[in-house]
Amino acid sequence: MKLKDVYIPLDQSNLKPYLEKLQYELDLKGLEKFKPYFWFSDEWFTPDGHTGIAIPFYLAHKKLAKIQEKLIYDVEGGTPTTFMKLLRHECGHAIDNAFQLRRRRKRQQVFGKSSLKYEETYAPKPFSKQYVTHLNGWYSQSHPDEDFAETFAVWLNPRSAWRKKYKNWKGAYKKLLFMDELMSELQHQKPLLSTRKQIDPQSKMTTTLQEHYDDKREHYGIDYPSEFDVHLLKLFTNNPDVALNIKASRFIREIKKDVRKSVSPWTGAYQYTINEILQEVIKRCDELNLKLKLPFDESKNQFIAMLSIVTIEYIHNGSHRIAR
Repeated sequence: MKLKDVYIPLDQSNLKPYLEKLQYELDLKGLEKFKPYFWFSDEWFTPDGHTGIAIPFYLAHKKLAKIQEKLIYDVEGGTPTTFMKLLRHECGHAIDNAFQLRRRRKRQQVFGKSSLKYEETYAPKPFSKQYVTHLNGWYSQSHPDEDFAETFAVWLNPRSAWRKKYKNWKGAYKKLLFMDELMSELQHQKPLLSTRKQIDPQSKMTTTLQEHYDDKREHYGIDYPSEFDVHLLKLFTNNPDVALNIKASRFIREIKKDVRKSVSPWTGAYQYTINEILQEVIKRCDELNLKLKLPFDESKNQFIAMLSIVTIEYIHNGSHRIAR
């Protein structure tokens, strides 16, 4: 089945209230003359040189969202809160295009140049206070344009309380103050650019669902970190004198879902990436003939902590992928 075969018009989805909410937030800030438009595509994105926002097709209907969750384990924008987070982020790109802000010298000085190449992976600094924290994965650190969009999203959210939250974050606060000043300047101004074209609309996509998800799984796949062995041998054992009668691989299979949901928000890694790591860990546990040596609940807590730490190290070493 092709993506265009599961197309549902935007006005027949349940997303309209959230799109109207975004415009309301813009209006509150005095940006009422900027009116982004929306369409369904295969992922979240805002094309360069356009003032519209593409929304992933799986958000059009609960059945499509269930397919996404079954195959990728993540439904980006699947809750009202995460949907608005992503919408505000993409709106940051759209308003950047609408007023051609990336050409401004001060914008370049504060966030960096848009011409900087997007890398396939990046190594975030989880405790840096130079960037706002909005989307998972410290996404603001991936590129100057993402830093701008993330800062805009925090600034736009009426409930972000950014002046209080980021007051002691020197770099991030400076960016938010600049954003506040910049947007005040744009109040009631007509955008320099206003487009209506839809890029890669789902209604015309001939890619099959199988091809789409094969590509996603390949993109978010992993290379097994060799340092896992050291941690596995600390937590589990192959010594029959101390081993419990529970195979480590079976234990991990039982707790996989809880592990994904616990580790993903804390580390910023995609649930699919974590699931891939778990599959490799399960295979490695069988190869090493590992079993539990601690009670089930204690082993579960320690395993989640261990996986979180190693995943952070894995990301910090430059293995965190840009979303696409």
